[in-house]
Amino acid sequence: MKLVQSLSPLIIFSSLLLLTSSMSKASLLDDTCMSFAASHADIGYAYCIRFFQSDKGSATADRYGLAAIAVKISTASAKTTAKRIAALLDSEKDKRRKECLSSCEDVYDSAVDSLDEAAKDIASRNADGLQEAVTVLSAARDAPENCEDGFRELGEASPLVADDEEFSKEAAIALAVTSALSPLRMT
Repeated sequence: MKLVQSLSPLIIFSSLLLLTSSMSKASLLDDTCMSFAASHADIGYAYCIRFFQSDKGSATADRYGLAAIAVKISTASAKTTAKRIAALLDSEKDKRRKECLSSCEDVYDSAVDSLDEAAKDIASRNADGLQEAVTVLSAARDAPENCEDGFRELGEASPLVADDEEFSKEAAIALAVTSALSPLRMT
């Protein structure tokens, strides 16, 4: 019984420490999304929170972890869009639309490569790596706009509008969170 009584304060202290730590991580996610929403009102706080909540690791991640998670989610989205583009290419008969889709395929393949590079750069946790991650994330973020340009030039509706809009939001979060880590704070 004395053993239980002597361990009781230790158990309570450990529980409080764990609770404080998880609350701190939750507030990091909250702070991150509030900061993001302040400069991206068109996307907003609620979207940012939902975005990160799609990965359970975000609840306990530090700032570098949040950046890595944002890149991971964006990469998955870019790969899904690239697969959709490939399916559309297979079924498209119109030569001009096929050219647009081929261009979209190229920019999304390039975005996936850029996102993969950004993930490695973030993992390095050094200033040069973070600056490079910001640069390649900026390039990846252009993929949806570049894809849509071809359809606009044709004067036709793009079958990728929803995909492009979603990836654009995700890439904006990845870029903003990573930029906040970079010593130069580029956006």
